[in-house]
Amino acid sequence: MTREEIMKIIEEQNVHFFRLQFVDIFGFMKNIAIPLSQIEKALDGQMMFDGSSIDGFVRINESDMYLKPDYNTFCVLPWRNQDGTNAARIICDVYKSDGTPFEGCPRNNLKRVLADAKDMGYTMNVGPEAEFFLFEKNEMGDATTVTHDMAGYFDVDPDDCGINCRREIIETLEAMGFEIEASHHEVAEGQHEVNFKYADALTAADNTLTFKWVVRSIADRHGLHATFMPKPVFGINGSGMHTNQSLFNLDGTNAFFDENGPLQLSETCYKYIAGIAKNAKGFVAVTNPLVNSYKRLVPGYEAPVYVAWSASNRSALIRIPASRGLGTRTEVRCPDPACNPYLGFAMMLTAGLDGVKNNLQAPDSVDQDIFKMTPAEKEAAGIDSLPANLEEAVNALKSNPIAKEALGEHILTKYVEGKEKEWDSYRTAVTDWELENYLDNY
Repeated sequence: MTREEIMKIIEEQNVHFFRLQFVDIFGFMKNIAIPLSQIEKALDGQMMFDGSSIDGFVRINESDMYLKPDYNTFCVLPWRNQDGTNAARIICDVYKSDGTPFEGCPRNNLKRVLADAKDMGYTMNVGPEAEFFLFEKNEMGDATTVTHDMAGYFDVDPDDCGINCRREIIETLEAMGFEIEASHHEVAEGQHEVNFKYADALTAADNTLTFKWVVRSIADRHGLHATFMPKPVFGINGSGMHTNQSLFNLDGTNAFFDENGPLQLSETCYKYIAGIAKNAKGFVAVTNPLVNSYKRLVPGYEAPVYVAWSASNRSALIRIPASRGLGTRTEVRCPDPACNPYLGFAMMLTAGLDGVKNNLQAPDSVDQDIFKMTPAEKEAAGIDSLPANLEEAVNALKSNPIAKEALGEHILTKYVEGKEKEWDSYRTAVTDWELENYLDNY
């Protein structure tokens, strides 16, 4: 999309307000809202903001930063029409005052990693599957964990009471240019999934961020609270973000497909699997970023906690879906939707390319249900487990040799600082569980 095309849409659709969106290192969408009079200045990348006010960005003495818009992300917001006027958004990269890309911008970082992959002859396609819950609000309008349905996997109305909200979510996303492939009720009560078509990694990250924003906004219009928290309710399944990913050659062919290879997978694919398996423990602090993420990553709730791969086994961390040809891909099943997609995709791509660059050999596939294997059987098969909590995951990230390559020094340092503070706050908190179990007894 060109600047001229954007200005034409603004005029034709009576756009009066404009949101310049960007993301911080922890995956939170930020924006600056501007009126019609400032749109041309914004499209020229001349809008300045205070970077020191954004968590993980810069110090106060180096705070002046600019937002450089990506014209291809421009869209009118379907739910923001008021009295005949519309609002639009555009996603921006963060630049320093000297005109160079800011290394602490997750979008800039992913572009850098993708450029490195292109130098190796590859592009990356990603198809994330972000699950979410719809909960009721209380009389004060605050979120609860009370679900408004009793449905299960693939159930229909009237049991699936979220179907109308899901329909409006889909209609909104389609109006914003998404190609929706399917939607359905998930395993747990109140849990849902909407699948949109895969895209190149940068577009997929943009789409993931937009998707979460749309879901929460439309749910709110229905009087509901949508959450991408990984494990909001004890005893039922949590929400994952299974991440389908593949490498394509620069001529447009799928680098993971080999019609004559074992399972019709190429040597590149096996090396990529090896890289993911080798680095999984060292990247989950990014793909599973919360204290709460490790309440989901436990056996018994379909969450993959074991570092293994299979073409058929959903208990493994890495699964190879049945599709071949252009659809040949790996599905990494540990990420959850709380992660920053720009950082998560950068980490997984760097991990996979570590296997390709260093000719790593994929471990043997594990085709039996790992959840039913004994500890001795897992040890004999060489199956390791993911970190059990955020502290272990952050320590593994710090010791992972590819972490700085994937995130850059600025993001890695700020990210680790933030997550160590989060763990310390959790570690020192007195919880309801402790009061219930100890207060009367000691």
